[in-house]
Amino acid sequence: MSARSAAWSPDSWTALPIKQVPEYPNQAELRDVEAKLASFPPLLFAGEARDLKTRLADVAEGKRFLLQGGDCAESFAEHGPDHIRDFLRVFLQMAVVLTYAGGTPVVKVGRLAGQFAKPRSKPTETINGVELPSYRGDIINGMEFTEEARIPDPKRMLEGYRQAAATANLVRAFVHGGYADLERVHQWNMSFVQDSPRGHRYEELANRITESLAFMRSIGITSENTPQLRQTNFFTSHEALLLGYEQALTRKDSTTGDWYATSGHMVWVGDRTRQPDHAHIEFVRGIKNPIGLKCGPSLDPEELVQLIDLINPENEPGRLTLIARFGAGKVGDHLPKLIKAVEREGRKVVWACDPMHGNTITSDSGYKTRPFDRILSEVEDFFAVHRAEGTHPGGIHVEMTGDNVTECTGGATEISDADLSDRYHTHCDPRLNADQSLELAFLVAELMKKERAAKSNGTASSA
Repeated sequence: MSARSAAWSPDSWTALPIKQVPEYPNQAELRDVEAKLASFPPLLFAGEARDLKTRLADVAEGKRFLLQGGDCAESFAEHGPDHIRDFLRVFLQMAVVLTYAGGTPVVKVGRLAGQFAKPRSKPTETINGVELPSYRGDIINGMEFTEEARIPDPKRMLEGYRQAAATANLVRAFVHGGYADLERVHQWNMSFVQDSPRGHRYEELANRITESLAFMRSIGITSENTPQLRQTNFFTSHEALLLGYEQALTRKDSTTGDWYATSGHMVWVGDRTRQPDHAHIEFVRGIKNPIGLKCGPSLDPEELVQLIDLINPENEPGRLTLIARFGAGKVGDHLPKLIKAVEREGRKVVWACDPMHGNTITSDSGYKTRPFDRILSEVEDFFAVHRAEGTHPGGIHVEMTGDNVTECTGGATEISDADLSDRYHTHCDPRLNADQSLELAFLVAELMKKERAAKSNGTASSA
């Protein structure tokens, strides 16, 4: 393993097999675009990625909770400031609810400013007898079902870089410019409580937040004199799928000499590309960013240990986040044996729950959707398994939007199968809308509260 580690370079992945790679018809144009990207400024600084890693190390120890969420695949057409603002508004609302209920700080990581590429289960799709290459995200090809749109176009990577840079800059301005003011975010939460059909379930928590803010004001702690109440830290992440793009934006840190992917603070490897001897694992094992690894039903415990050894051989806390995605009713069959293997080897990891990808179904009306009750059920099972194993449920990873879409059924607003056609706007997978996202946060907050109470009772009993 050490010999393989010593041989790593930003392009060493090119010598290994690779899955989910687009076939560009013009290789000369591809090389030209990648060379241009390599000359562009980085999208982030290495120190920011190290800051995230430090915070994730606290998550692994149960001192923080990870909230990771955003679009299934960012769209070039939906790049307006209102779209980004609305997403951030709901995301910050969720973070406030989780912070208060869990009694621990929340690490905020968005699926944005780079989440443009998507793996696909099939290389082609057929509509009305016409077969074309699958849509793989705006950074690769177009969603329109035409032969021209589905041809992979390298120039799309340049647009992806431009939009990622603009999104990251706008988010920085929002979170450091007063938009993340705690009292402002809480007022948004109050609006949700008033409008929700299940508002009485959340009223108590909202009132407690109000009382806490009032007490802080009474002793002179306000957002005007306490920057921590007025601004927050926010990090970006995406799946490291398009490795040519990732390599072009991988730079050596001048202060440490280490390599960092400057396309996002955190990158992850998906369930379809996590083969230990393939290109995607080879790439991420050499960069020093925090890394995510999707863990699905097909992952064997011994293979997981092998992957951990490749990605995090030094057992560095905060380096690796394991993102479990099994599906409702399947968590108990798969997660315990993975946890046992990790604990047996003494590996330090963050455990996060992705309740979205294992719960995708096709509705009677023909739309791909995700029932909210299944999403919640998987999260509940995730917490229950960790409680049984004596380990820490470190976070959630969700596909969501701040827009009022109708893509996932159920929730407090009771979206039905018949409602899906009203505002079904996703470019790929169904997302939680604003109300469903915040409802999930309140429900997870209840689980965190129970988790905290159980630990307190255990400590008291042992004492």
